[in-house]
Amino acid sequence: MALIERVEMWLVDLKPMVTRSDAIQSFTSQETPIVRITDSDGTEGVGYTYTIGTGGTAIHALLKDYLIPRLIGQESLMIEEIWKDLFFFTHATSVGAITSLSLAAIDTALWDLKAKRSDLPLHQLAGGAQSKVPLYTTEGGWLHLTVDELIDDALAVKEQGFGGSKIKVGRPIAEDAARLQAVKDAVGEDFKIMIDANQGFTVDEAIRRASYYADAGVAWYEEPLPAEDIQGHVRLARSTSLPIAIGESLYHPSHFREYMARDACSIIQVDVARVGGITPWLKTAHTAEGFNLPVCPHFLMELHVALTAAVSNGKWVEYIPQLGPITQQEMKMSDGFAIPSMNPGLGILWDWNAITHHTIDGSYQEFT
Repeated sequence: MALIERVEMWLVDLKPMVTRSDAIQSFTSQETPIVRITDSDGTEGVGYTYTIGTGGTAIHALLKDYLIPRLIGQESLMIEEIWKDLFFFTHATSVGAITSLSLAAIDTALWDLKAKRSDLPLHQLAGGAQSKVPLYTTEGGWLHLTVDELIDDALAVKEQGFGGSKIKVGRPIAEDAARLQAVKDAVGEDFKIMIDANQGFTVDEAIRRASYYADAGVAWYEEPLPAEDIQGHVRLARSTSLPIAIGESLYHPSHFREYMARDACSIIQVDVARVGGITPWLKTAHTAEGFNLPVCPHFLMELHVALTAAVSNGKWVEYIPQLGPITQQEMKMSDGFAIPSMNPGLGILWDWNAITHHTIDGSYQEFT
């Protein structure tokens, strides 16, 4: 028995290292709720979740008032049971972003604890399919950047061994196409260019733009439509040869199942925080494997490196640093590949002094 005896929580406010903008928003903050769970043997597990500027205090309140109090006294290794209990306890607010993001903070902490008790790194405990995963970057592809800046970044990361870059779209169509073609001409055919519309188009506009983007030889067309419009994605997928990428704005494995079953996508971008944690992330990834679809998760590279390496259909890790200011060690990279940590647990070495420094006043809570 390894009963949960203590739970602590912090709400940390991190600022992006670079300006980030897309077709619908700018990233002003990385609110990062952190949960630390200690069991009766003294083993600790640390988990986290995030927002991009709004909702952090709502997640903090849901954890504090409803979810964390239910953890005390539960068996820490019964992760599936705990996830389902918390999901149905909050069923009036599920399925949805705030609840899924809150569940993820707890679920990732429990997996960290389990991996440490097993003395295994997460990627081995969760499957052990790969020892490294190719990297692509989004940090040099934001919508506000000039063509020269896009080209300079793509050439720089190609030299470092990265396999591709993602470029945001949403400018007038001719301008988007010209920006993409300029980058493609600079980097050549062996370097992938992904595009991301951040749900900014209507169906007719997404279909019209697809042929222009296809001419630039892009690798995938990400979030062209609002995530709730499954039928629109079906129509778009049938109209173009471009692979359609979806998932960062879906909050339960069943949502992914509907997309897959209706041939509405070709790339699965499941986000471990937004889908509710490692438990539903793995279910989604294995479902995608059954449909012969690759998993290329959204954001959270420090955690997704292990999860993508855990599954055989993990294809890419997205390079967008998040945790640098509050960790002691960055994600390991070599020749354009992300390398999962061999340390037991999630593989994230937290800097607790830095966490204290970045914690929002009054947000630390302890439960026993």
